[in-house]
Amino acid sequence: MIGPALVEALGRIVGPKWVRHRRAELRTYTMDGLPTRESYPGAVVMPGTAAQVREIVRLLHLTDVPFVARGAGTGLSGGAVADPDAVLVSLTRLNRILSVDRARRRAVVEPGVVNARLSEAVAPLGLYYVPDPSSQSACTVGGNVAENAGGPHCLKYGVTTNHIVQLDVVLPDGSELRLGSTHGEPWGPDLVGLFVGSEGMFGIATAITVRLEPLPPSVRTMLADFPTVRAASEAVSSVIATGIVPAAMEMMDRACVAAVEASIYAAGYPTDAAAVLLVELDGQADAVAAEADIVQAILLERGARAVRSASTPGDRARLWQGRKKAFGAMGRIAPDLAVQDAVVPRSSLPDIMDRIAEIRDRHALSISNVFHAGDGNLHPNISFDRRDADVVRRVHVACTEIMAACVEAGGSITGEHGVGSDKLGYMPLIFDAETLGAMRAVRRVFDPAERANPGKVVPIHACREWRAAPGARL
Repeated sequence: MIGPALVEALGRIVGPKWVRHRRAELRTYTMDGLPTRESYPGAVVMPGTAAQVREIVRLLHLTDVPFVARGAGTGLSGGAVADPDAVLVSLTRLNRILSVDRARRRAVVEPGVVNARLSEAVAPLGLYYVPDPSSQSACTVGGNVAENAGGPHCLKYGVTTNHIVQLDVVLPDGSELRLGSTHGEPWGPDLVGLFVGSEGMFGIATAITVRLEPLPPSVRTMLADFPTVRAASEAVSSVIATGIVPAAMEMMDRACVAAVEASIYAAGYPTDAAAVLLVELDGQADAVAAEADIVQAILLERGARAVRSASTPGDRARLWQGRKKAFGAMGRIAPDLAVQDAVVPRSSLPDIMDRIAEIRDRHALSISNVFHAGDGNLHPNISFDRRDADVVRRVHVACTEIMAACVEAGGSITGEHGVGSDKLGYMPLIFDAETLGAMRAVRRVFDPAERANPGKVVPIHACREWRAAPGARL
């Protein structure tokens, strides 16, 4: 447990008002966006500068105390949750955009900068930051780096790792390290690529240099509705097979559409459709117009009942509103939501969607689907009440079966939400003990004592050199 002496020492670094240690104060930090993993941290400290981050981490190193870095807490894998023997380092006060270089299309930001705020800040320069998770109005760039977050527009432009060029990092012993360069990795191994997606196990990024993209001159968003989920899934592969790569291809099933249209986020989706497909094209105006004609024809050939096209910013924003706010709208269905995150080959989408429906019916659960159809990144959303122990048990079994089915189809257990504590048990489905041991060895290069976000990502019991690690939960 965290004692008064450490709490006082943390207060001397950041000021007493930026340290939380009373149980009522810690309640806010007991979960992230995953409702099935709850734990009180020993204390919460909120640094306001990179120098304070260094001092905090150095203090925790000297006192041999584990720590967990946390952004906005929107993560969905239990990765930003700390146990009572650990200090949670909240980075939301480090929220400044430090510099913007329009000519080189670069921005340097602190980890607590909200994703959407960055694009808003550089929009007057004709630029934007591409990775756009559904939580972009709340999630932070630092959290996106930790999880290698994706988003709808990552189909064409890539996920977070494709847009980070340099990181200033505080290692778990309090020392500093610069990874990459403003031009990209200068030589040797891609250490930026290694750090992005490391889920807080390698240290804390205090300054992040991101790549910005020019705003596309023309954008077209199309909404197609289908009589079956299978038809919509097959349409996705048919579009990609033409060689056209849309900026985004997003799908929602009937249950998801119903929740959205009954909420304040209603976007005008047809509630009688089994599935709707959002397709966005961007680029030069002539190319977008030509591609839109081809895509519309394919969607209709594959069974779309209708295809609506939006080209004005207002119309596009309305269509996207329902997709971006779908997870919030599902709060109308039940008090808790378990958002799963698996990836399958696009060609497997029709069969996997049928399999998820079978699992839903067999376990008598409420599952709605909203996902990045273009790259096969599924998000089966299980609405439930965690006060009901039997329902919680069925949710756990259903999640395990869905993950196993996706792996069997040639997929993986996570596309953008990370492993955290939620998916620890699934790691042996795709990695053998030797590979997991290698992952742990890489972790020890950055954090020999394994104090940074302990007990997450790598299931230690599956490694050859089995050892119990502080904070491990399996």
